[in-house]
Formats: sequence, C-alpha cells, structure tokens
Amino acid sequence: MAQLLRVQNFIVSSDGIAAGVDQSFERPFGHAHPEELFAWAGATASWPNRTDPGGSRGLDDYFTRDFARNIGAEIMGRNKFGPQRGPWQDHEWLGWWGDEPPFRTPVFVMTHHRRPSFTLSDTTFHFVDGDPATVLERAREAADGKDVRLGGGVTTVRQFLDADLVDTMHVAVSPVKLGSGLHLWKSPDELLDRFHLEVVPSPSGVTHHLFWRR
Repeated sequence: MAQLLRVQNFIVSSDGIAAGVDQSFERPFGHAHPEELFAWAGATASWPNRTDPGGSRGLDDYFTRDFARNIGAEIMGRNKFGPQRGPWQDHEWLGWWGDEPPFRTPVFVMTHHRRPSFTLSDTTFHFVDGDPATVLERAREAADGKDVRLGGGVTTVRQFLDADLVDTMHVAVSPVKLGSGLHLWKSPDELLDRFHLEVVPSPSGVTHHLFWRR
C-alpha cells in the first residue's frame, strides 16, 4: 500500500489566509487569533488539550480524531517550529509545544540552518536542508510504512503542492476574515486541475474541504 503525503486539519480563514503577519514568540500566528481559527476543533470531544468532559461529536470531532491516524512522520517548515529567522543563535529553543509535543513521531523541520536532532518525550525533531522530494523521501523512510503528514506552515504546504507531491489534503475554512497574511489560495478552485474536491459544511460554521489526487 502506497505511503501518502497528507495535509491534515490545515486551517485557513475565509479569505484563504493560513498565517497572519508579524509572527513572534508571543504571537505564533502573527496578527491572527488562533482561538478563532481553531474554535471548531477545540470544541470537540476529541480535542487533545480538553481539560473538561463533554465536547461535540459529529463531523468536526471525526476530523479531530483523524489527525493522527496512520501517521508515521511529520514534515514542517521552520516557521511552524519557532519564530527565529537566520542562523540559530542558540539551541535552547525546543519548539512551541513544551516537554510533550503532540506529534509522537519523527518530525522533519525544513531549514537552511541545520542543528542537531533532539528528542522530547516520544517525538524526535530532525533539521533538514533539502528540496521537498528529498525531505519526503527521508520522512517516508522514518515513517516505517505509514503515511507522512505535511504539517505546515503555509509556505511549506505551497512548496509541496508546487512540487506535485501532496496526495490528499483536508483544509478547514474558518468563518473568520484576516485580510492580510500568507495565503494558501485565493480560491480552492486553483487546485482543481490536479485534485478532486468535496466541500462539506459543518454546523460549527467551518467548511471542510477534502482534496484527493485525480
């Protein structure tokens, strides 16, 4: 069975923006408010950071649960890993996620500035400098037969789309307009030359876009 490269639960605004401007340590999503973009997932019963019982079931909950299904490795860009730019000033920054990152697989961080790999809990971060096809080959080897998740950010997803390496993609369009930032698309119709698309609205107000290769 083929190993797929999957984009899972990638969230954009109603105007196609996946990241705001002026990212910083205090504002990982720039001027965007993550609590608005992620509200649909945070309200589900399967949201991993839920501290109280309850939560919604149904379509949104299905996608939240599906995030880790059959994933053996993740690829992300450096700006998803942290806010620094240029050469690493030190190696103390270990990501946004604390001592127990949610990935539970090898993670390949694409960067022009390598640094040693390290492990937190059951997640090992590798820092790789290569083109998308080369990085995907390494991730597939590490995934041990399972699929690879392309985690973002938006620039990294666009790189892999431009290289025609993405097999399936789930994009949740939030009913929030950001106005400026990094676009995944101007319109999802841009991808219809290569992908089938089904659009499924949710009672939460989010619209789920499901892409798979033609």
